[in-house]
Amino acid sequence: MKIKCLAIDDEPFALEQIVGYINKTPFLELADKCYNAFEAMEILANQHIDLIFIDINMPEMSGMDFIKSLETQPIVIFTTAYSEYAIESYKVDALDYLLKPITYSDFLRASNKAQKFYIQTNSKEHSEPENYIFIKSENKLLKINFDDVEYIESMSEYVRIHLINEKPIMCLMSLKNLEQSLPEDIFMRVHRSYIVNLQKVTTIERNRIIYKNNVSIPVSEQYKQNFKNYLKKYFL
Repeated sequence: MKIKCLAIDDEPFALEQIVGYINKTPFLELADKCYNAFEAMEILANQHIDLIFIDINMPEMSGMDFIKSLETQPIVIFTTAYSEYAIESYKVDALDYLLKPITYSDFLRASNKAQKFYIQTNSKEHSEPENYIFIKSENKLLKINFDDVEYIESMSEYVRIHLINEKPIMCLMSLKNLEQSLPEDIFMRVHRSYIVNLQKVTTIERNRIIYKNNVSIPVSEQYKQNFKNYLKKYFL
């Protein structure tokens, strides 16, 4: 299941960068690209678009005004060189906001977030939700199956994804950004440094989750109540 994307930017280099990022992301499909809002209107009138990557500061009609003009709005991710537009972008229900120069890591984070939102909003049409995420690690794009993940650990500017039968995977991103791309019914933040796969939790002792090899993950006060609420559903 691929998400059909439209890329809009009046700067050719910036447009080709987004197009390149879309083409290298397995769950995205480039439906079309254009340089202004008027070309985008024609494209939207003639084909279905799931996700728009759009620059805000464009001549004649800004990206913000264009999105406001749409009766039916696809998923929107704004791209811009101006941070002052951030608050306004969320007022038009944009899913995310990428500040130029845009790295592929930032693009992938926003795209994973878009994929999660797309699956949730189309759940009636797609009975089988995606059970994986793509992560950039050591210049490679890796597919991580949710069922293979035991827990995720924050390591300063990196996260370490601990897998059940394989070596951990390191990637450059924050735990908070990764959390936004994970399904809430499978993963839960239990500490500022840890996210656990709820389906892999088997032993809990004194507010600590115990894994094999004597790995112990604390459940902090900030997240304790959410974790307790989850346990109540299955407590006998």
